[in-house]
Amino acid sequence: MKAVRLVEIGKPLQMQNVPVPTVSGKDVLVRIKAAGICHSDVHYRAGTSSVGPLPQTLGHEIAGVVEETGPGVTNVTVGDRVCLHYLITCGNCYYCRTDHEQFCVRGKMLGKHCDGGYAEYIAVPARNTVPLPDKVSFEHGAILMCSSATSFHALRKARLRPGETVAVFGAGGLGMSAVQLARAFGALEVYAVDINDARLKLAETFGAVPVNASQSDPVAEIRRLTRGRGVDVTLEVIGLTQTMEQAVQSLAVLGRAVMVGIAARPFEIDSYRELLGKEAEVIGSSDHLLWELPLLIEFVCQGKLDLSKVVTRTVSLDADAINEALDALERFGGKVRTVITPQL
Repeated sequence: MKAVRLVEIGKPLQMQNVPVPTVSGKDVLVRIKAAGICHSDVHYRAGTSSVGPLPQTLGHEIAGVVEETGPGVTNVTVGDRVCLHYLITCGNCYYCRTDHEQFCVRGKMLGKHCDGGYAEYIAVPARNTVPLPDKVSFEHGAILMCSSATSFHALRKARLRPGETVAVFGAGGLGMSAVQLARAFGALEVYAVDINDARLKLAETFGAVPVNASQSDPVAEIRRLTRGRGVDVTLEVIGLTQTMEQAVQSLAVLGRAVMVGIAARPFEIDSYRELLGKEAEVIGSSDHLLWELPLLIEFVCQGKLDLSKVVTRTVSLDADAINEALDALERFGGKVRTVITPQL
């Protein structure tokens, strides 16, 4: 089968022919219908975040059709539409048993520690499959598995309560889901911060107040819009030291800043003015949990999360097209979300 793989850190991905995975036991073979291109894949290609062993097929946002099942599989059958939870975990360690499976001591991530979705087929444990209703497209099912799920988990970590205010730093794929989910969680007002006017206009259609950081200081603007108070919750989904600092500086008293984006360098905090003096919090948010995914899909089915304008481009399983999309993300440009649709 065809697979677009990371062969050498810092180099473009390459198309390779590799064997179709075999399945046994409680594994399933999935024919990939859609695979999202995530900013995390930029970090893997660049070496900002470790990946291995090489060569490695990237891609952790995956949806498709069950092609074959192992003899021990009982929860899915051939022909089922599914999307895939990208964390393969043991289910038995302390972290798995305490609802923190993303820290599983034997855990692996699709497209990072083992082959992922930039391919025609993938083999995964059957328990990693999540049913995908007919009314949700494969493209939307794929990006639900990371960009939407990561935003959902981050808002849960923020302990967002109805009537609170939120600022989302970054109006890309994660940001568009975060804006909508914050509204669904009961946020009174949501501010979207970005330098891309087109993305801000899209965020505005989802009910966000746009804050263009290329035209004004976003911290000052947020404080102006909130009558000097600041916001209760901020989500930083870009991964830049500047926006991480701004996310903390925009907090109200007792505010919570959740860091989601992967940054190459540390950021600074004024410990008294920005944290102690406000009893504010800075919270790290990593990945998401399997049980959160069916609920996310239900949000889509009920119209509370609209991904129709978030997937703005599809490309074939082609190394040049995929590298081009990664290059654009590396420059913090490109489309809101690009999805690979292998033609099988």
